[in-house]
This record gives sequence, structure tokens and C-alpha cells, in this order.
Amino acid sequence: MDALRKQASKLREQVAKQQQAVIKQFGGTGYESSDVMVIDEVELQRHQQLEKLYRSTRNGRDFQKEIVKAAETFTAIGYKHIETGTKLSEDCCKYGAENINDNILAKAASIYGDARKHVEKEQEDFNKLLSSQVLDPLRAMIGGAPLEDARHLAQRYSRMRQEAETQALEVSRRQARVRESPTPENVAKLHAAEAKKQELKANMAVLGKEASAALAAVDAQQQRLTFQRLVSMVEGEKTYHLRIAAILGEVEAEMVSEKQRKESAPPVISSENGSEKTTYFLAEVTHTFNAESEKELSLSVGDYVVVRKVSPSGWSEGECRGNAGWFPSAYVEKRQRIPTSDVAEEVY
Repeated sequence: MDALRKQASKLREQVAKQQQAVIKQFGGTGYESSDVMVIDEVELQRHQQLEKLYRSTRNGRDFQKEIVKAAETFTAIGYKHIETGTKLSEDCCKYGAENINDNILAKAASIYGDARKHVEKEQEDFNKLLSSQVLDPLRAMIGGAPLEDARHLAQRYSRMRQEAETQALEVSRRQARVRESPTPENVAKLHAAEAKKQELKANMAVLGKEASAALAAVDAQQQRLTFQRLVSMVEGEKTYHLRIAAILGEVEAEMVSEKQRKESAPPVISSENGSEKTTYFLAEVTHTFNAESEKELSLSVGDYVVVRKVSPSGWSEGECRGNAGWFPSAYVEKRQRIPTSDVAEEVY
């Protein structure tokens, strides 16, 4: 009967060791989860605290890795953006230079080409910010010694706890042996097992406090640093987009202004055939107009002007007080038609 009990006891020990090996191999967390009270309630609370901190630092590190991966992608896209934008800038400037003959599209191309240089400079600055303010600090912490050291302490505590759990089973087995056969040899083995259990308990208390303090410090630093880097990334991206919007806003305004200037400028009329008969008319100036270029004619209210050409763009060409040029058609009122030969006599 005793032989059967011994065989059954050995079998239980083997099964328990195999279970521990499987848990250790496939647990995959680095810190084994267990709700078993190995020593006492205080030790169980410390174990649960360490498990929570270990999981928090692992999740924090994984989140940092995701941010790094995203920032690296943003940077790679940014450099591709710079390459493409620089090529477009060169093409726009080239087209503008080769078609400079008072062409609206050529002027717009030149304006946009110059602006793109500033856009790509802002993209380059944003890439540098991502590298210095986000990538470098997070990479340093992910692979830093404090995090790894703290997690190693927690893993050592987890292994020691498993050993203490095994030792507690050994003490229970020795106690059963003593109850069955209280021989001096069995009693001595029981005392040795209990002494080892107490030694493990003392070591666990010291290591548990050290691991908890280290993990708590790393967890707090991890949370703080990650939050700061996220804020830096948001602020940098916001500044980048605001500056790009300002540059493009100025480009758009300049393009529209150039288009309006071209459309409202006095038209260029080719010289007419001298043999062709032209009919002029006399008009009275109703609004003062101050010329802004050599092509334009200044007018004062009450002046009379001989109108020689009226353009669909809203401008007229004529002569007044010995000067000729273009002026807004709406600034004069027609009085009478006059033949071409009488123009000199009508103009004062």
C-alpha cells in the first residue's frame, strides 16, 4: 500500500512539473499570470500589482512602436512629396520663362513654381521635426535600459514565484509523509523544505518591492513621454498645414490678381489701315480718371475727349488736351459724332 502511495505521489509531481513547463513555454507574456496565493495575501497583492504594471508597460511599448511606424511612413511619404514637388516647381518655372510674352498661364506657372519651393521647404522642416521630436525619443525609450531592466526584474520575480509555488507543494507533500510516517528522516526533510520556503519568501519580498518600484517609474515615464511626443506631432503637423495654407493662399491671390489685371488692362490694338474711313465721336468726361500706366489717359470732369476706339472689355481709346491713351468707357458720355478730319479742331 505504501508503495502505491509513493508511486502516486511521484506521478503527481511529474504532472505538476509538466504543467509548469507548458505554462512557461506558451504563456508568451514574460510574466506568468496566477491567482494562486503562494505565500500570503500581501504577496498575492504584490504579484497582481506587478502583473498589471508589466502588462501596462508592454502595451505602452507596443503603442510607441505603432507611433514610430506611422512617423516613419509620414517621413517616407514626405521625402517622396519633396521629390515630386521639386520636379513640378522646375517644370513650372521653365514653362514660365519660355513663354514670358505677356501670357497669363506663363505668369501663373512662374508664380506657382516659385511657391512650390517654399512648400517643399516646409515639408522638409516637418520631416526634421518628426525625426527629432518623435522618432528619436521614442526609439530611445523602446530600446532603453530602464524598461528592459525593470521588466527583467519582474520576470525574475515571476520565476521565483513559480519556484515558491513548487516549494509550497513540496512542503505539503513532506507534511503528508510525516503524518504517514513520522520518522526522523522525514521530519528533517520537512524542516529543510520549510526553511527553503521561508528563504524564498524573504527573497520574494525584497525582489517584489524592487521590481514594483522600477516598473512603476518606467510606466509613469513611458506615459509622460508618449503623451509629449503625441502633442509635438500634432503641433508640428498643425503648423505645417497652416504654413502651407498661407503659401497657397498668397499664390491664389496673386494668380487671381494677375488674371484680373490682364483682363482689365487696355487692349492692344493693331494699327489700322490709313485708307480705311474711321468715325470718331466727342464725349464729355463725367468721372475723374488718373492714369496708372503710359498706355492710359488721365481725365478730369468736364473735359471733352475724342473717342477713337471702344473695346468690349470696357475700355475706350481717345485723345484729350494733346494726350492720347486708354480710359474706362463708363467715365465719359457720348455727345456727337465727328468726322476724322475735324478731330484736331475738336480737341482742346
